[in-house]
Amino acid sequence: MVVAATAVAARAEPLWTELRVAAARPAGSLPDFVALAARLSPAVVNISTARKPARDVGEGSPEDQSDPFDRFGAPFEGRDLPVPHSLGSGFVINRDGYILTNNHVIEDGGAIVVTLRDGHDFKARVIGRDAKTDVALLKIDASFALPVAPLGDSDGVRVGEWVIAIGNPFGFDHSVTAGIVSARGRFIPGSYDDFIQTDASINPGNSGGPLIDLRGAVIGVNSAIYTRTGSSMGIGFAIPVNLVKAELPQLLARGAVTRGWLGVYIEPVTPAAARAAGLDETRGAMVSEVLEHSPAATAGLKPGDIIVALDRRPIREAQELPLMVGAVPIGRQATLSVMRGHAARELKLTVEASREAELASAGAPDADAPETYGLDVKELSAGMARALGIAADGGVMVARVEAGSRAARAGLRADDVIVEVDQREVAGVEALRRAFRAGGGHDIVLLLVRRATGTLFIPLRRQG
Repeated sequence: MVVAATAVAARAEPLWTELRVAAARPAGSLPDFVALAARLSPAVVNISTARKPARDVGEGSPEDQSDPFDRFGAPFEGRDLPVPHSLGSGFVINRDGYILTNNHVIEDGGAIVVTLRDGHDFKARVIGRDAKTDVALLKIDASFALPVAPLGDSDGVRVGEWVIAIGNPFGFDHSVTAGIVSARGRFIPGSYDDFIQTDASINPGNSGGPLIDLRGAVIGVNSAIYTRTGSSMGIGFAIPVNLVKAELPQLLARGAVTRGWLGVYIEPVTPAAARAAGLDETRGAMVSEVLEHSPAATAGLKPGDIIVALDRRPIREAQELPLMVGAVPIGRQATLSVMRGHAARELKLTVEASREAELASAGAPDADAPETYGLDVKELSAGMARALGIAADGGVMVARVEAGSRAARAGLRADDVIVEVDQREVAGVEALRRAFRAGGGHDIVLLLVRRATGTLFIPLRRQG
């Protein structure tokens, strides 16, 4: 994992509406989901792409090609206007028309259509997006006041508290599901976020919608589910809203997030490595590689070092380090507490702007082809699917896995069918190659694999 983190930018006027004061609720009373749904549902939107129906050659005139969206956001009318193709959900965060959603909801779209609960359609423009945290900021222009979903404080979320999710699963708009916060600080391989886990049902189409607490504040942006069936199994994940709020000023000002960079690859600390370093428990982040001319190299960090704290804040798991660096503005000095052998030491370094894009562009153009992982893949035919005993509804078949390759070490097998790469569906070999190349800056590519025995996620380590 290349350590990179958000630089928190100073902001003037808040971009979003904030809800911090807790509403009193009588002890022992049941949550009022009716009032919550009525209050927050109008702020939740459907996000789709607009695709024009096919024409006969020579048909139409310049007038026929005009923008179908008027400045009042009137619903689509007429036989020759784009046909919406639903992608996911989003929610309005202020009355000027700024909308939060997932980056993966809009990354492959053309013209983006936002539909309000009352049926008004708007053409949306992308203000900013960040693939690493899977967040996108959109803007629509309406001539009337828009309903708003206020943002809360995800740091105050407690395991066991009630939450609701609102979205458009399977195209059923403004569906409301309820559950509890199942866990905090969940890490998914290939992801930058420490997710909030919930058992509120989240299904395809919920992506980008809000996770809401009993006060009516958004505490997370629904992003992913764990599933063996393609539908909700009671394990959903939401991006903590405090992480999103730290990025919003940069998304608004620059359209992207500038991250700090230490210039190391890290991996989890094993029990054996912890014992060898004299640690009383398995914790921290082990440095597997230090990149040349990086802040880490300048500070004297070495492979095999175990980073146990940043600015005196303990590191429990390796995945925490990138997020903790996010509290350090670019250009500011940070102190790493390091175990080298049995000796504890402190190293000071200055966090610099990330060079990930520069390093990636200098790499080989086919560095992320499936073959580099030891995979030989082919198109999945209906006959192959029947022979494998699986549903033939898309995917790419693994014909062979090279012995000793990264794919083999990750647990991939011949006859596996890869159906998703980093939550992107892959319908064929070319789509698989595009998904591998997309990357999003992660050190891990997350595959959803179907076997005759079930469906599972397999994390696959990218090239260093």
